Amino acid sequence: MKQLKDGIRSTVRIDFQGHVHKRLRGTGAAERYATEVAVLKVLEERGCPYVPRLVEEHPEEFYFVSTNCGRIADQIRKERADELFADLERDYGIRHLDAEPRNVTYSDKLGRFCLIDFELAEILPDPRAAQA
Repeated sequence: MKQLKDGIRSTVRIDFQGHVHKRLRGTGAAERYATEVAVLKVLEERGCPYVPRLVEEHPEEFYFVSTNCGRIADQIRKERADELFADLERDYGIRHLDAEPRNVTYSDKLGRFCLIDFELAEILPDPRAAQA
């Protein structure tokens, strides 16, 4: 597996099938794990096409596997990244709370920017329910 990140709060690796393996560690790892998994489930339920999908969950290890959303979009402008995070909140009811360009990827497969790293995010009411 290829190591992408080895930080204080998490390690991230990509396997040969392209899946992302993320293990949370450090202070608050259990809470951050629970938040990220819950947010990814809500985003899938709400039909957001530009975020990872859960493949495996290992709560006892604070470890999950997700689909890959491409490569880090290191050339994205802060203003464009801010628009993407605002769209996520408006359309899918998720406030990222770490809305930084480092959490934006580009997927050649989807032909668009995607958002990652939801361990600090907040789930808001589903905006589609307000429209009904």
